[in-house]
Formats: sequence, structure tokens, C-alpha cells
Amino acid sequence: MSGYTAVTEQDLEHMLGVIGVESIEQLFDGIPAGVRLDGPIDLPAGEPEQAVYAELRRLAARNVSTEDELCFLGAGMYDHYVPSIIDMLMSRSEFLTPYTPYQPEVSQGGLQVMFEYQTAISELTGLAVSNASVYEGPSAVAAAAYLAKAVNKRSRLLVSRGVHPDSRETLRTLAVGYAMTVEEIALEDGVTDAEALAGGLGDDVSAVIIQQPNFLGSIEDVRALCDAAHEHGALVVCAADPLTLGVIEAPGNQGVDVCVGEGQTLGNRLDFGGPSFGFFAATEKHIRNMPGRIAGETTDADGRRGFVLTLQTREQHIRREKATSNICTSQALNALGGVVYLSWLGRRGLVELGELMLQRTHYARQTLSALDGVSALHDQPVVREFALSIDAPVDRVLERCAAAGVNAGYALGRSYDEHPDGLLVAITEQRSRADIDRFADVLGNAVAAERALADAGAVA
Repeated sequence: MSGYTAVTEQDLEHMLGVIGVESIEQLFDGIPAGVRLDGPIDLPAGEPEQAVYAELRRLAARNVSTEDELCFLGAGMYDHYVPSIIDMLMSRSEFLTPYTPYQPEVSQGGLQVMFEYQTAISELTGLAVSNASVYEGPSAVAAAAYLAKAVNKRSRLLVSRGVHPDSRETLRTLAVGYAMTVEEIALEDGVTDAEALAGGLGDDVSAVIIQQPNFLGSIEDVRALCDAAHEHGALVVCAADPLTLGVIEAPGNQGVDVCVGEGQTLGNRLDFGGPSFGFFAATEKHIRNMPGRIAGETTDADGRRGFVLTLQTREQHIRREKATSNICTSQALNALGGVVYLSWLGRRGLVELGELMLQRTHYARQTLSALDGVSALHDQPVVREFALSIDAPVDRVLERCAAAGVNAGYALGRSYDEHPDGLLVAITEQRSRADIDRFADVLGNAVAAERALADAGAVA
């Protein structure tokens, strides 16, 4: 090929000699032998492009989207309507293709998006400052725990069992690097056990981590939990569902120090579980311990309004020992979808959406709990999601519902050993009363069929 020169064996030997090794294999001595590849990768022979296309099309046809079935699955990711204006704006090249806005003079549009996004999240959570987003909800929870350690230098974390299982797992993983211990506080009748929390609190607790609404859909008494934690000097981190904050008091107004959460519901589709974005807000005194980036408003030399990156807390920007984050970027494009969605809804629209979910969730909970073999797992107030107890094998009930074109929800036994017969059901504005009635018929028939099988087996 023109412009390229082949490397001869002599050239290779010379290069290896210059760096002081005898063979290419010696370059990889630092990799443990058990994880090194000692032969060719076991891959089938290549295929023509048209054959590969046909195979990928066959595999893709096995997928089922929420437009192909009636979906009541939630557990952290939800089927909300995404207006067309979001796709239109997110696909514009000035938002879709830019990298980090290191040069504010040519990045005013992107910086303003960050600033407006931060403003919306601050208003939503009731907290003074927000960053320009992080990767997703679980990593935001873990980052909040690191903020707590930076503030009070304590080593214990108390996390409610009502926090999303993925967030708890991420928290435990990262806490090892923080040299912190994580202890779970049990649930009592669907909410965080206040007595268990009080028994676990001490002067070595860095933060108490809760979720609102919690994973079982229950509304937590956030103010009481905050009061208990603050008596011992611990921070309170709340993982919140943003779309419920139109009808639930903002966490910051109830004493929460840091509010984080998953932003998928704000203008981002399910899309096979991602991508989405995580939001992160805190009281003003914690601004310098927050991860990620914070855009600020200023004026230029001519007095005109402008925007800059005010704080950048990762080691790429500042000395490693002063960094509070190793996140290499934000999810700015997905966060753009979030702020467009909130602007599209507006203040009143957010409240109306929350009220709609509240009403339909109440109807669904009453309707499904009235079925034979189905009951509510707890009696706590709920907004968009609720837990049921099924008197039949949940996995087989889910299979029967799926065969009828209904995704009935999340089997709680996957994450909660204490609820092997639990089913978590989610409601969004996409689910009409007629959809709920159809779900009730399908679920009732599935439970009845499984109970009949069990009875027949017992008789045999």
C-alpha cells in the first residue's frame, strides 16, 4: 500500500531490543496466565454481508417492544410517552456530535442546555445545586455515598432495603474502594423500619440512603428518616423518581441533603435498558464535593449573558488528589432530552401527569387485589407502582401472561428472598383503564390456571 512500509522480522527484533524484551509475548507478562489468550479466538468463519444481515434480522425479530405487548413492567425503567420534539432536538448535529465544551466561546448552546437542565433538576428536587448529570441512577447513588465520606470522614453507610437492588449492588461494589461498609435496614410493612434504622445509627454513620417511592412502590416518611439521621450527624441521600415529584413533596423540602435518581423517565425511551442519565442535586454547602460538572451563568467582557463550566471535579481537569469523581463524561445528550421533556410538560403538566398515574395506579391496585389468589403485599400509599402477592408460581404466571401479550411486571423473588411470591406492577400514562381491565382478565386466568394445576397435582 502506498505510504506504508512492511515491518520485517529484523525490524521487530530491533524494536524489541530497544525496549529491552526478547519477544512480543514478554510484553504481556504482567497479565495473569489464567486470563491470557494462548491461541486464536474460537470464532466461526466469516460470512457474506447479506448472510450476516439476514441472521441479524432473524435475531432482531425475536425482540418484543412495549408497542407489541401490554407492558406493566417497571422496577426502575418505565414505558412513558416520548414526544417527537425530543427526537427532533436531540438529533440536531450541534447537540448530537459535540464533545466536552472546553472552549466556552464556541459552546454557548451546549453550556446553556446544561445550565437550564441544572435549574430544572434543582427546582424538581428542592435543592440548591445540581450537576450536569452522571451516567445513570445506581452510579449516582454510589457517588452520593462518596460525597458523604468526603464531608464527614465516616465509614458506615446505612441503606434501606427499599432502595433499588441495582443501586444497592453498585453501592456495595464502590464502597469497597471508598473503604466503607454498607449495612441494610429492613422493611416493615413495605417501608423502611424506623426502629431498625434508629438501632443502626451511630456517630460513625456517614449517610443514610433511602428511596422515594421505594422499590416496592411505597411512599416513605422521608422527614422522619431525615430527622433520625441528622440527630447523629449523618447525611441523608434520597434516590427519587422524578415523575412522582409533581404530587410528592420535594426531597430537599423534607431535609434530604443529596437527591439523586434515574432520569430515563424524563424523555428517554426504554431502548433495551439504556442509555439514560442520572441526576444529582445537593444543598449548596456540598457543591465542591459533588461529582461531574456544573455549568454557571456569567457575563462576557461586553456585559452580555454567557455560560461557562464553573466546576469540574474529575481528575482530567484538576489534580488527582482533589478529584471527587472519575466519571469521564456526563450524559449530556440524554439530559437534553430530560430538560426538553420537563419544558414540554411544564409545571402544571408534571402535576397532572402525577395525578393521572396516581388515579390509575389506585384503580389497578384495587382491581388486581380483588382477583382470587391475588392480594396487596402492603397497604402503604403508592403513586405509580405497587407490589402484589400471588398465590401461584410467579414465573409461570408471568409466562402465561406473556403468551397472552401482557408483560405483567417484575418478579420480586429475583431480588427479595422474603417475597418469593411477589409481583411488582408499574403504571404509566400509557396504560388506560381498558388496558388495566384486560390485564386483570389475563392475570386472573393465569393465576387460576396455575392454582388448578397445583390442585390437580395434590389430588394425584
